[in-house]
Amino acid sequence: MTSEPPAKRRILLIEGHPDTDEQRLNHVLADAYAQGAVEAGHAIHRLAVGALDFPLLRSQHAWQHEPVPPSLRGAQGDLVWAQHVVIFFPLWMGDMPALLKGFLEQVARPGFAVGPEGASPFGPKALGGRSARVIVTMGMPALVYRWFYRAHSVKALERNILGLVGFAPVNETLIGGVDTLGDKGVSKWTRKLQKLGRAAS
Repeated sequence: MTSEPPAKRRILLIEGHPDTDEQRLNHVLADAYAQGAVEAGHAIHRLAVGALDFPLLRSQHAWQHEPVPPSLRGAQGDLVWAQHVVIFFPLWMGDMPALLKGFLEQVARPGFAVGPEGASPFGPKALGGRSARVIVTMGMPALVYRWFYRAHSVKALERNILGLVGFAPVNETLIGGVDTLGDKGVSKWTRKLQKLGRAAS
């Protein structure tokens, strides 16, 4: 019995590495995912956070009441368009890079990603009906991060940001020991990312 091909999906790739150098592993992995997705007929939009110019939020008032910077309105449009979102980032000091965190804070505003002030957190999710995958690269072995550190920052992103605004399911891919991968290791992971792209997973 043959399996059915995956339904065609609209996929947004968010490259969260602040350095836009195309030789960065995060960019290579995003290329591999995009290649697999396009080969399978899925539609792809790509967004490089490091190429965007935006201020950091500095107050609750700004988050609730000031307009989203013009440079990020397109990112909000991409999130509305997407059915599946893949976020790539390197683990820095145990967490996502500050620029990616600042991007998410700016984009996930009340009335767009979360309900307006005073709305019940148990009501309908503004970005519900979308799935996500978080792909994280790190110097330490992935098993050490997952079991000793409990993957705390990734779990916080999945639960407190993506889950809060309605993404489900949210899956993760942790890639450890990146400094010792070598060409063979990189090739192995690019093949895995191509497979995920083809499955829109």
